[in-house]
Amino acid sequence: MRIARFASGDEVGFGLVEKDSDTGEEFVARLSGHPLIGDIQLTGERAKLSDVRLLSPVLPTKVVCIGKNYADHVAEMKDVTGESTDEPVVFLKPSTAVTGPRDPIFRPAVSERVDYEGELAIVISRPCREVPRERAKDVIFGYTVANDVTARDLQKKDKQWTRAKGFDSFCPIGPWITTGMSIEEAQDLAVTTTVDGQTRQDGRTSQFIHDIPDIIAYVTSFMTLLPGDVVLTGTPAGVGPVEVGQEVAVTVERLGTITNRVVARD
Repeated sequence: MRIARFASGDEVGFGLVEKDSDTGEEFVARLSGHPLIGDIQLTGERAKLSDVRLLSPVLPTKVVCIGKNYADHVAEMKDVTGESTDEPVVFLKPSTAVTGPRDPIFRPAVSERVDYEGELAIVISRPCREVPRERAKDVIFGYTVANDVTARDLQKKDKQWTRAKGFDSFCPIGPWITTGMSIEEAQDLAVTTTVDGQTRQDGRTSQFIHDIPDIIAYVTSFMTLLPGDVVLTGTPAGVGPVEVGQEVAVTVERLGTITNRVVARD
């Protein structure tokens, strides 16, 4: 299933994204309730996907990010973040960084270089702590697409990543959550990023240094994850700057595309 969070008029809700088998047109079938809390049911209401505004499909309490998870990206970032490590590199983005699949990315005046980082994202299904590798699948609700936007100059200057990664709008997520995908399937998906239509990143999740069960087990060894929390799995090589006015599109195979334009913050 593809579960979206959307706005239609003054109402915000969840819905299933469906495609008409005859015309190919996509619709959102409204759901009652919250897909991560209790039962959900179809209400019978339906709208064209083109007539609604897609929002971030989830509002996490935190976004947990894995850095240095592709060897080719480690190599290109050696002068900024140093060598790779035997354990996953973990950092956080605040919930206020999360934005939707077509919302603007606000470039802060304090930064001279803002980069895109396209990633596969995991959505957590239930409260969990100390999850063993073999149970990782039990705490995954689904997968979505994310852009780990980064003020690269501030990352290098600060020597830690909170400010560089944490600006408002620096975590576009969407366009929906795809459920029913196995970990094995999620670990062999193409991840691509384009800027104004030109391909800048082209990797596969099969290139992970630390796989999804390792990531879940490691993060939950010291942190409780809650329903709706999002875990970013790292970015492939090809990261680079994006300027005001440019449009960044991140696509994960079988999951969809998020497109965001960079604008100057007033």
